[in-house]
Amino acid sequence: MSEKVLGNEWAVAWIQACARITSDERAALNDLDRAIGDGDHGENLDRGFSAVAAKLDSAAPAQLGETFKLVATTLMSTVGGAAGPLYGTAFLRAGKAAGEADNRAGGLDATGVAELLEAGLAGLVARGKAEPGDKTMVDAWDAAATAARAAAESGSDPVAVWAEASAAAEAGARATEPMVARKGRASYLGERSAGHRDPGAQSSAMLLAAAAAAARDTP
Repeated sequence: MSEKVLGNEWAVAWIQACARITSDERAALNDLDRAIGDGDHGENLDRGFSAVAAKLDSAAPAQLGETFKLVATTLMSTVGGAAGPLYGTAFLRAGKAAGEADNRAGGLDATGVAELLEAGLAGLVARGKAEPGDKTMVDAWDAAATAARAAAESGSDPVAVWAEASAAAEAGARATEPMVARKGRASYLGERSAGHRDPGAQSSAMLLAAAAAAARDTP
């Protein structure tokens, strides 16, 4: 039996789920951001993913890489603060990796999932200059990418790779709670930033959990 691959149907389902989740969790993300930032992370993501969902409803691209490019450019133009450029760059890099996997395997196989996450992580690092341990969304993405690569190399299928990545991202977000922020607005608080979960890491874990659920549910 050939390995399941994740195609454009999965990508659209993932991003539509992101729009629902960021709407449902808008207030909770704002509360996290209010403790160590300016309190609008949920509002910004809800606006951005709602705009993406509307574009997908009206005219979804037919190719995997093009779908992620649409996500990237829309988030960059609609999401305020640092989150727009950061997520936009992550999806732009992820889209390039997804397009290459699509050309090679007809969609995302297990290796393709790991490559997508590694590319997204590289985009975040390039844009934000953050490293693991800085108390940013990089902490969730780095954990996810590491887990995905290990799962892919152990022979897991792409659904299982996403499941491992999602669990690791949630653990990575949770691990930011005791950290002292070294990047972004939260870093202005110094030691007072400890004891709060980073809102970007939490939203990243939520978005990657949506990817895992879409992978599980897409035929």
